[in-house]
Amino acid sequence: MTSGNAASRRPQCHPTTSGNTPPPASAGGADRVLADYRVALGRAPLGEGTRVKYAARVRAYLVWLATAAVDGDPLGDVAARDWALRDYRAHLKTVAKAAPTTINTILAALDDFYARRGLGPAGPAAVRREALSPRRAPRALADRQARRYLRVVEREASTRDRVVALLPYYAGLRIGEVVALDVDDVRLSARRGELRVLGKGRDGGKQRTVPGHPELRPVLRAWLDARPVWPGAQDSPALLLNRRGGRLSDRAARAIIDHLGVAAGVGDDPHAPFSPHVLRHTFATQLLRGGVDLVTVAELLGHARLDTTRGYTLPTDADRERALDRLVIDR
Repeated sequence: MTSGNAASRRPQCHPTTSGNTPPPASAGGADRVLADYRVALGRAPLGEGTRVKYAARVRAYLVWLATAAVDGDPLGDVAARDWALRDYRAHLKTVAKAAPTTINTILAALDDFYARRGLGPAGPAAVRREALSPRRAPRALADRQARRYLRVVEREASTRDRVVALLPYYAGLRIGEVVALDVDDVRLSARRGELRVLGKGRDGGKQRTVPGHPELRPVLRAWLDARPVWPGAQDSPALLLNRRGGRLSDRAARAIIDHLGVAAGVGDDPHAPFSPHVLRHTFATQLLRGGVDLVTVAELLGHARLDTTRGYTLPTDADRERALDRLVIDR
């Protein structure tokens, strides 16, 4: 029988529910909670990729919560929420062996979840974030990997899929920005081209103009010539269409790039996963290491803060390994 002091106890981190404290949500209840959260996310000014990630992280938390030994009701009480999140953080760290950055991003998603449930008006949960290691440059493709990727795109991708595959690499676009492009956002002439891009952020995002790379312009032209025969071409303003005539989704665009990355052999390292954002990182890294100034790269990427762009100038793991090659050895 639970004592009157249960509300003041810190919960213990157990993998299963004790006989004294019932789980806060059954499987069916968790499904309803997750469905409500997805509805709230659908109304939020977030990119589709962010919505998908937040929903997946909340779902994993609810699955854990259904069998965890917790005190109180973590879905309805602020103190119980904080206790449960502290235990979940410990679970992620000791059982799931999640990286510090991963733990912090999961906690950020759960802060959003609780805020939309009305338990976050006083601020995020009282849960300590993981201390992060010194910053490293975001993962970018090495030159040889980039060439392999470009050759696979040229050899295997359809006219439409080449546009999807090359916009993050030659224009530095986020995948959400790729699928949000309309036909009117692409301006091509005989010798020039540019893209009008709506970035992420509040009030619908900040608009920027990105020059069309010479290698990108013929790819865009070929698709614009082929697009009119696609279903829905006359009814949709979207640049990229699916086979049903609607706008190509964020998920479908990611799948296209992921498939091409696997074919190029750049996505087979579980410790360095390949994604569309790696192509955007490659765009930024190559420009900065090629001598382009930080402000220009920040404008091309749509970064609001120069410090975000400055991360691409940090040393990579390969840089550190090459540094050790400079040591004199006696063999």
